[in-house]
Amino acid sequence: MTRPVIAGADGSASSLRAVMWAAQEAALREAPLLIVHTALRWTSNVPLVPQPHHWGAAAEATAWELLRQAAERAQTGTDVQHVTTEIADGPAAEALADAARHAQLLAVGTRGRGGFAGLLLGSVSRDLATRCPCPLVVVGPPPPGRPTHIVVGATGEPGQEPVLEFAFEEALLRELPLRAVHAWTHPHATPGRPQPLVYDIDAVGREEALLLAEAIAGWRERFPGVTLTEHTLHTHPAKALIDASHEAELVVAGATARRAAVLGPTTSILLHHSHAPVAVIRHPTP
Repeated sequence: MTRPVIAGADGSASSLRAVMWAAQEAALREAPLLIVHTALRWTSNVPLVPQPHHWGAAAEATAWELLRQAAERAQTGTDVQHVTTEIADGPAAEALADAARHAQLLAVGTRGRGGFAGLLLGSVSRDLATRCPCPLVVVGPPPPGRPTHIVVGATGEPGQEPVLEFAFEEALLRELPLRAVHAWTHPHATPGRPQPLVYDIDAVGREEALLLAEAIAGWRERFPGVTLTEHTLHTHPAKALIDASHEAELVVAGATARRAAVLGPTTSILLHHSHAPVAVIRHPTP
């Protein structure tokens, strides 16, 4: 059976945008859509006190109605063919990560119903970015302009293959050009070659452009149907990706999978400030 695309739904406007994004993605992939609502049987999680075995009737009815409305919106607003819903017990990030073990990808909103209104990124989406076992897409407000391309942040470092593969696949699915963005602030460090205190910016820029070209060279052959452009910039990587997100349908970034899950600064800043949905792809430590 085709693995599903999953969307997390909690009734917020942000999660509904994620549901609609996931429904469109499921239609493109010809995959089923699973909409998951997660909730504790009590309103807070107290580790030393077990949760009750059963929900209250009113709380359960509210959860199923929330899911029914989300499924109805997904089916009427997109071409998705098969939609199912599910209630998962437990803290949201933990329950969604568990549900995503057999998914093609998981989509969530930037913020849910809880938390502080001034926060741009909620704790659930932030936690999932470090633990989600499949590609995670964090969906924010609609982009200000008409999307014209897919963006991928290319570091040129080993281990980024899953990031590049996902970006090329999305560009092919959506029939959009792919923009590979490589940004640098200091010369690229290599083993046995310390960074110089003084360097020629133009010369280093040419080296960084060559690094990007080498990183994506084989992908042109694998995806001949994707129009690819390369952009090497002397700026902070997060700024380069945020700027590129203005007219992007999706920005694809990596997160190094370590035993102690820590989200890198570039991806963390991007999740807070991107003008387009952000796909976070975890990849092994080089």
